[in-house]
Amino acid sequence: MQVACFFHSKYKSSRSTSYKKNGKSAAIHYGTGSISGFFSEDSVQLGSLLVKNQEFIEATKEPGITFLASKFDGILGLGFQEISVGNAIPVWYNMVNQSLVKDPVFSFWLNRKGDEEDGGELVFGGVDSSHFKGEHTYVPVTQKGYWQFDMGEVLIGGETTGFCSDGCSAIADSGTSLLAGPTTIVTLINHAIGATGVVSQECKSVVSVYGKTILEMLTSETQPQKICSQIGLCASDGTRDVSMIIESVVEKGSDEMCTACEMAVVWMQNQVKRNETEEKILDYINQLCERLPSPMGESAVDCGVLSSMPNISFTIGGKSFELTPQQYVLKIGEGEAAQCISGFTALDVAPPRGPLWILGDVFMGPYHTVFDYGNLKVGFAEAA
Repeated sequence: MQVACFFHSKYKSSRSTSYKKNGKSAAIHYGTGSISGFFSEDSVQLGSLLVKNQEFIEATKEPGITFLASKFDGILGLGFQEISVGNAIPVWYNMVNQSLVKDPVFSFWLNRKGDEEDGGELVFGGVDSSHFKGEHTYVPVTQKGYWQFDMGEVLIGGETTGFCSDGCSAIADSGTSLLAGPTTIVTLINHAIGATGVVSQECKSVVSVYGKTILEMLTSETQPQKICSQIGLCASDGTRDVSMIIESVVEKGSDEMCTACEMAVVWMQNQVKRNETEEKILDYINQLCERLPSPMGESAVDCGVLSSMPNISFTIGGKSFELTPQQYVLKIGEGEAAQCISGFTALDVAPPRGPLWILGDVFMGPYHTVFDYGNLKVGFAEAA
């Protein structure tokens, strides 16, 4: 048994009269680590609800320090069966199938006020009307697995970024602390809020050598998605098939130059639409090249300038959902020792599944979230 197991509550099948041996081995790889163990079957109690014959994983190995340092004792997956390990029936499915809930709906309220005793509320079978204002805006689930839906444009200070003008995909996920999105747009956001970042020499090289050429092509009849292939930085029309991905593992530098070019085209296109001068555009893109999001998602911001930072908005179901600096910046500590971290981190998912956003706790805190399993839709309303 791993050291981490000694610091958490443990399940002992020998003390259970309803335990059933399963025997299947199991392993899960997730964002910050992995676990391995085996499946068991037993009754699981959630509040006053008793879910019978529930398959679950008994973790026996958890490499790394994630679980060792955490305050939780396990993970209660609420996604669809399509992504469950070993095609096991999720606990939520069994709650519905065993008629333990009034309606096939569950909802989250995450309390972001750290000085209050209640950290939040998860309601199985409905919603708590005391935790939201007005009505929810609902969007249909587009792909079962995670709770995935279509999302519209992302705005910085009320101005469009242009990246999701043709739509992006998003998932609502309480298991993700930050708000994750494509590097191209997260870079724009972090630059706008003054977050620190990582300098990309590939990006700066693209701007230095090809910047003026890209601008000239953007103002001509050239289709933006074809520019990087026409100047030789991407293999074909800015897209990469499986063979190209394999090659990029060998020629990582070429792949990074292609990615840098694709980002630069999006950034420049947005500036061209604003009729900025060539000099200002190239200077701005160079600044973005110096502010790529930290790989670990820890981009610091100045706690003293929150009031001057822009609001960031997400368009869902035709409605704008706005986040203020106080909502999207994570403040750790108080007084002079306080540290502030950008709530935005980079995640790049290739088409057709992407571009993909993960609206984690940074978003679900300000917005009460309803997962409607019966009607396959997700709803958001201002949290109360």
